[in-house]
Amino acid sequence: MFKNARLFRLGDPLGLSASELEDKLADHRFKPCGPLTLSTMGWTEPLGSDTTALVHGAAGCLLICARRQERLLPSSVVAEMLEERVAEIEAGEARSVGRAERKQLREAITAELLPQAFTRSRRLMAYVDTVAGWLVVDASSERLADDLVSLLRESLGSLPAALPQPANPPASLMTRWVSQGHGDEGFELGDACELRDPKDTQSVVRCRGQDLAGEEIAKHLEVGKQVVQLALDWNERLNFVLADDLSIKRLRMADELIEEGGVAEAEDALARMDAEFTLLGHEMRGLIQRLETVFELPQPVSSESVPW
Repeated sequence: MFKNARLFRLGDPLGLSASELEDKLADHRFKPCGPLTLSTMGWTEPLGSDTTALVHGAAGCLLICARRQERLLPSSVVAEMLEERVAEIEAGEARSVGRAERKQLREAITAELLPQAFTRSRRLMAYVDTVAGWLVVDASSERLADDLVSLLRESLGSLPAALPQPANPPASLMTRWVSQGHGDEGFELGDACELRDPKDTQSVVRCRGQDLAGEEIAKHLEVGKQVVQLALDWNERLNFVLADDLSIKRLRMADELIEEGGVAEAEDALARMDAEFTLLGHEMRGLIQRLETVFELPQPVSSESVPW
Protein backbone atom coordinates (compact mmCIF):
# COMPACT_ATOMS: atom_id res chain seq x y z
CA MET A 1 0.00 0.00 0.00
CA PHE A 2 2.79 2.44 0.95
CA LYS A 3 6.11 2.28 -0.90
CA ASN A 4 7.64 5.26 0.90
CA ALA A 5 7.29 6.95 4.27
CA ARG A 6 8.23 10.53 5.05
CA LEU A 7 7.67 11.32 8.70
CA PHE A 8 6.30 14.52 10.23
CA ARG A 9 6.01 14.93 13.98
CA LEU A 10 2.74 16.57 15.04
CA GLY A 11 3.18 19.32 17.62
CA ASP A 12 -0.36 18.79 18.93
CA PRO A 13 -2.73 15.80 18.79
CA LEU A 14 -4.96 15.98 15.73
CA GLY A 15 -8.02 15.75 17.95
CA LEU A 16 -10.38 14.84 15.10
CA SER A 17 -12.42 11.73 14.42
CA ALA A 18 -12.60 10.28 10.92
CA SER A 19 -15.94 12.01 10.26
CA GLU A 20 -14.68 15.34 11.61
CA LEU A 21 -11.56 15.17 9.43
CA GLU A 22 -13.79 14.23 6.49
CA ASP A 23 -15.73 17.48 6.96
CA LYS A 24 -12.50 19.49 6.99
CA LEU A 25 -11.21 17.89 3.80
CA ALA A 26 -14.49 18.15 1.91
CA ASP A 27 -13.98 21.84 1.11
CA HIS A 28 -10.74 20.94 -0.67
CA ARG A 29 -11.93 17.95 -2.66
CA PHE A 30 -10.02 17.36 -5.89
CA LYS A 31 -11.18 19.22 -9.01
CA PRO A 32 -9.68 18.58 -12.45
CA CYS A 33 -7.55 21.22 -14.15
CA GLY A 34 -9.48 23.93 -15.97
CA PRO A 35 -8.52 24.89 -19.54
CA LEU A 36 -6.02 27.50 -18.37
CA THR A 37 -4.88 25.82 -15.14
CA LEU A 38 -1.35 24.44 -15.00
CA SER A 39 -1.95 22.20 -11.97
CA THR A 40 -4.45 21.46 -9.25
CA MET A 41 -4.43 19.40 -6.07
CA GLY A 42 -7.18 18.23 -3.74
CA TRP A 43 -8.43 15.33 -1.66
CA THR A 44 -9.79 12.14 -3.17
CA GLU A 45 -10.99 8.76 -1.91
CA PRO A 46 -8.06 6.78 -0.41
CA LEU A 47 -9.77 3.43 -1.03
CA GLY A 48 -10.51 4.18 -4.67
CA SER A 49 -13.23 5.55 -6.89
CA ASP A 50 -15.71 2.85 -5.85
CA THR A 51 -15.96 4.58 -2.46
CA THR A 52 -16.97 8.10 -1.42
CA ALA A 53 -15.22 8.66 1.92
CA LEU A 54 -12.19 10.96 2.00
CA VAL A 55 -10.96 9.41 5.28
CA HIS A 56 -10.59 5.78 6.28
CA GLY A 57 -9.87 4.96 9.91
CA ALA A 58 -8.21 1.81 11.26
CA ALA A 59 -5.87 0.93 14.14
CA GLY A 60 -5.91 4.48 15.47
CA CYS A 61 -4.79 5.83 12.09
CA LEU A 62 -6.65 8.02 9.60
CA LEU A 63 -5.87 7.28 5.95
CA ILE A 64 -6.17 10.13 3.43
CA CYS A 65 -5.21 10.66 -0.19
CA ALA A 66 -4.37 13.75 -2.25
CA ARG A 67 -4.65 13.81 -6.01
CA ARG A 68 -2.48 16.13 -8.05
CA GLN A 69 -3.17 16.83 -11.72
CA GLU A 70 -1.00 18.90 -14.03
CA ARG A 71 -1.06 19.85 -17.68
CA LEU A 72 1.89 18.62 -19.71
CA LEU A 73 3.15 21.56 -21.75
CA PRO A 74 6.85 21.09 -22.54
CA SER A 75 8.86 24.30 -22.34
CA SER A 76 10.60 23.31 -25.58
CA VAL A 77 7.27 23.49 -27.44
CA VAL A 78 6.55 26.97 -26.08
CA ALA A 79 10.11 28.09 -26.86
CA GLU A 80 9.91 26.85 -30.44
CA MET A 81 6.62 28.61 -31.11
CA LEU A 82 7.94 31.75 -29.41
CA GLU A 83 10.94 31.89 -31.74
CA GLU A 84 8.65 31.47 -34.75
CA ARG A 85 6.46 34.37 -33.57
CA VAL A 86 9.48 36.57 -32.88
CA ALA A 87 10.95 35.81 -36.31
CA GLU A 88 7.65 36.71 -37.99
CA ILE A 89 7.43 40.05 -36.15
CA GLU A 90 11.06 40.99 -36.80
CA ALA A 91 10.79 40.11 -40.49
CA GLY A 92 7.40 41.69 -41.05
CA GLU A 93 7.91 44.87 -39.04
CA ALA A 94 11.68 45.29 -39.46
CA ARG A 95 12.31 45.71 -35.75
CA SER A 96 13.68 43.81 -32.79
CA VAL A 97 11.45 42.17 -30.18
CA GLY A 98 12.43 43.24 -26.66
CA ARG A 99 12.43 41.27 -23.44
CA ALA A 100 9.06 42.60 -22.21
CA GLU A 101 7.35 41.79 -25.50
CA ARG A 102 8.91 38.31 -25.52
CA LYS A 103 7.42 37.72 -22.07
CA GLN A 104 3.99 38.81 -23.28
CA LEU A 105 4.28 36.54 -26.33
CA ARG A 106 5.31 33.58 -24.14
CA GLU A 107 2.30 34.12 -21.88
CA ALA A 108 -0.05 34.37 -24.87
CA ILE A 109 1.38 31.18 -26.41
CA THR A 110 1.06 29.34 -23.10
CA ALA A 111 -2.60 30.41 -22.77
CA GLU A 112 -3.19 29.30 -26.36
CA LEU A 113 -1.63 25.85 -25.93
CA LEU A 114 -2.77 24.95 -22.40
CA PRO A 115 -6.33 23.88 -23.31
CA GLN A 116 -4.85 21.40 -25.80
CA ALA A 117 -2.28 19.96 -23.41
CA PHE A 118 -2.64 16.46 -21.98
CA THR A 119 -3.08 16.06 -18.22
CA ARG A 120 -1.29 13.71 -15.85
CA SER A 121 -2.52 12.71 -12.40
CA ARG A 122 -0.88 11.10 -9.41
CA ARG A 123 -2.18 10.02 -6.01
CA LEU A 124 -0.34 10.72 -2.77
CA MET A 125 -1.35 8.60 0.19
CA ALA A 126 -0.80 9.60 3.81
CA TYR A 127 -2.10 8.78 7.25
CA VAL A 128 -2.21 10.41 10.65
CA ASP A 129 -1.34 8.15 13.57
CA THR A 130 -3.60 9.67 16.23
CA VAL A 131 -2.07 7.43 18.90
CA ALA A 132 1.62 8.17 18.34
CA GLY A 133 1.28 11.68 16.91
CA TRP A 134 2.90 11.27 13.51
CA LEU A 135 1.90 12.13 9.95
CA VAL A 136 3.27 9.56 7.47
CA VAL A 137 3.34 10.48 3.77
CA ASP A 138 3.90 8.04 0.91
CA ALA A 139 6.05 10.37 -1.19
CA SER A 140 9.27 9.66 -3.06
CA SER A 141 10.53 13.22 -2.71
CA GLU A 142 10.55 15.96 -0.11
CA ARG A 143 8.74 18.32 -2.47
CA LEU A 144 5.78 15.98 -2.96
CA ALA A 145 5.50 15.39 0.78
CA ASP A 146 5.58 19.13 1.42
CA ASP A 147 2.80 19.64 -1.13
CA LEU A 148 0.54 17.22 0.74
CA VAL A 149 1.40 18.73 4.12
CA SER A 150 0.63 22.22 2.78
CA LEU A 151 -2.74 21.03 1.46
CA LEU A 152 -3.57 19.41 4.79
CA ARG A 153 -2.53 22.54 6.67
CA GLU A 154 -4.74 24.65 4.40
CA SER A 155 -7.65 22.26 4.90
CA LEU A 156 -7.35 22.25 8.69
CA GLY A 157 -6.49 25.91 9.13
CA SER A 158 -3.29 25.00 10.97
CA LEU A 159 -1.07 21.96 11.32
CA PRO A 160 1.94 22.02 13.64
CA ALA A 161 4.08 19.41 11.89
CA ALA A 162 7.85 19.18 11.50
CA LEU A 163 10.45 16.80 10.15
CA PRO A 164 12.20 14.62 12.74
CA GLN A 165 15.27 16.20 14.35
CA PRO A 166 17.49 13.33 15.53
CA ALA A 167 20.04 14.02 18.25
CA ASN A 168 21.90 10.88 17.17
CA PRO A 169 23.10 11.53 13.56
CA PRO A 170 21.62 8.80 11.31
CA ALA A 171 24.61 8.66 8.96
CA SER A 172 27.01 8.05 11.85
CA LEU A 173 24.83 5.35 13.38
CA MET A 174 24.15 3.57 10.07
CA THR A 175 27.87 3.68 9.30
CA ARG A 176 28.55 2.01 12.65
CA TRP A 177 25.96 -0.65 11.92
CA VAL A 178 27.58 -1.54 8.61
CA SER A 179 31.06 -1.41 10.15
CA GLN A 180 30.09 -3.85 12.92
CA GLY A 181 28.04 -6.04 10.58
CA HIS A 182 24.70 -5.74 12.38
CA GLY A 183 22.18 -3.15 13.48
CA ASP A 184 20.80 -2.37 16.91
CA GLU A 185 18.07 -4.56 18.38
CA GLY A 186 15.29 -5.19 15.87
CA PHE A 187 17.28 -4.10 12.82
CA GLU A 188 19.05 -6.52 10.48
CA LEU A 189 21.19 -5.31 7.60
CA GLY A 190 19.94 -5.85 4.07
CA ASP A 191 22.01 -6.09 0.90
CA ALA A 192 22.03 -2.47 -0.30
CA CYS A 193 23.46 0.84 0.79
CA GLU A 194 24.66 4.21 -0.45
CA LEU A 195 27.92 5.66 0.79
CA ARG A 196 29.04 9.26 0.49
CA ASP A 197 32.16 11.20 1.38
CA PRO A 198 31.07 14.00 3.76
CA LYS A 199 33.94 16.16 2.43
CA ASP A 200 33.00 15.57 -1.22
CA THR A 201 29.28 15.15 -1.85
CA GLN A 202 30.00 14.17 -5.46
CA SER A 203 31.81 11.05 -4.28
CA VAL A 204 28.96 8.52 -4.04
CA VAL A 205 28.98 4.71 -4.08
CA ARG A 206 25.75 2.75 -4.51
CA CYS A 207 25.66 -0.98 -3.75
CA ARG A 208 22.83 -3.45 -4.29
CA GLY A 209 22.72 -7.21 -3.90
CA GLN A 210 26.00 -7.11 -1.98
CA ASP A 211 27.34 -8.41 1.31
CA LEU A 212 27.61 -5.22 3.37
CA ALA A 213 30.05 -6.92 5.72
CA GLY A 214 32.42 -7.62 2.84
CA GLU A 215 35.89 -6.24 2.20
CA GLU A 216 34.84 -3.84 -0.57
CA ILE A 217 32.42 -1.95 1.69
CA ALA A 218 34.96 -1.96 4.51
CA LYS A 219 37.52 -0.19 2.31
CA HIS A 220 35.06 2.60 1.54
CA LEU A 221 34.42 3.06 5.25
CA GLU A 222 38.14 3.11 6.00
CA VAL A 223 38.67 6.13 3.73
CA GLY A 224 35.92 8.08 5.50
CA LYS A 225 32.75 7.45 3.50
CA GLN A 226 29.53 7.38 5.49
CA VAL A 227 26.38 5.34 4.96
CA VAL A 228 23.58 7.71 3.94
CA GLN A 229 21.08 5.04 2.82
CA LEU A 230 20.79 1.53 4.17
CA ALA A 231 18.54 -1.44 3.44
CA LEU A 232 17.14 -2.86 6.68
CA ASP A 233 14.82 -5.57 7.96
CA TRP A 234 12.70 -4.65 10.98
CA ASN A 235 11.86 -7.67 13.15
CA GLU A 236 11.30 -9.77 10.00
CA ARG A 237 8.12 -7.79 9.43
CA LEU A 238 9.08 -4.71 7.41
CA ASN A 239 11.77 -4.29 4.76
CA PHE A 240 12.87 -0.84 3.64
CA VAL A 241 15.72 1.53 2.81
CA LEU A 242 16.40 4.14 5.49
CA ALA A 243 17.99 7.46 4.47
CA ASP A 244 19.98 9.86 6.62
CA ASP A 245 16.99 12.23 6.81
CA LEU A 246 14.97 9.30 8.27
CA SER A 247 12.85 9.02 5.15
CA ILE A 248 11.95 5.48 4.10
CA LYS A 249 11.93 4.05 0.58
CA ARG A 250 11.17 0.63 -0.94
CA LEU A 251 8.89 -0.15 2.00
CA ARG A 252 7.44 -3.65 1.95
CA MET A 253 5.64 -5.82 4.47
CA ALA A 254 6.99 -9.34 4.85
CA ASP A 255 4.93 -12.08 3.18
CA GLU A 256 4.58 -13.85 6.53
CA LEU A 257 3.10 -10.69 8.05
CA ILE A 258 0.56 -10.36 5.24
CA GLU A 259 -0.46 -14.00 5.68
CA GLU A 260 -0.64 -13.55 9.44
CA GLY A 261 -2.89 -10.51 9.03
CA GLY A 262 -5.36 -12.38 6.83
CA VAL A 263 -5.05 -9.96 3.91
CA ALA A 264 -5.38 -12.70 1.30
CA GLU A 265 -8.51 -14.09 2.99
CA ALA A 266 -10.37 -10.77 2.80
CA GLU A 267 -13.67 -11.00 0.93
CA ASP A 268 -13.11 -8.20 -1.58
CA ALA A 269 -10.67 -5.48 -2.65
CA LEU A 270 -11.91 -2.97 -0.07
CA ALA A 271 -11.62 -5.47 2.75
CA ARG A 272 -8.11 -6.35 1.63
CA MET A 273 -7.09 -2.69 1.62
CA ASP A 274 -8.54 -2.23 5.09
CA ALA A 275 -6.71 -5.30 6.41
CA GLU A 276 -3.45 -4.20 4.78
CA PHE A 277 -3.72 -0.66 6.14
CA THR A 278 -4.49 -1.97 9.63
CA LEU A 279 -1.32 -4.07 9.49
CA LEU A 280 0.74 -1.22 8.08
CA GLY A 281 -0.40 1.29 10.69
CA HIS A 282 0.34 -1.08 13.55
CA GLU A 283 3.78 -2.13 12.29
CA MET A 284 4.84 1.38 11.33
CA ARG A 285 3.90 2.61 14.79
CA GLY A 286 6.29 0.07 16.32
CA LEU A 287 9.03 0.93 13.84
CA ILE A 288 8.72 4.68 14.41
CA GLN A 289 8.81 4.19 18.17
CA ARG A 290 12.05 2.27 17.73
CA LEU A 291 13.46 4.99 15.48
CA GLU A 292 12.59 7.53 18.17
CA THR A 293 14.69 5.60 20.67
CA VAL A 294 17.62 4.71 18.44
CA PHE A 295 18.05 8.14 16.88
CA GLU A 296 17.01 10.05 20.01
CA LEU A 297 14.15 12.01 18.49
CA PRO A 298 12.87 14.78 20.77
CA GLN A 299 9.33 14.64 22.07
CA PRO A 300 6.82 16.99 20.44
CA VAL A 301 6.55 20.55 21.68
CA SER A 302 3.09 22.08 21.85
CA SER A 303 2.29 24.61 19.13
CA GLU A 304 1.32 27.03 21.90
CA SER A 305 5.01 27.64 22.56
CA VAL A 306 6.39 27.31 19.03
CA PRO A 307 5.69 29.61 16.02
CA TRP A 308 4.86 27.12 13.24
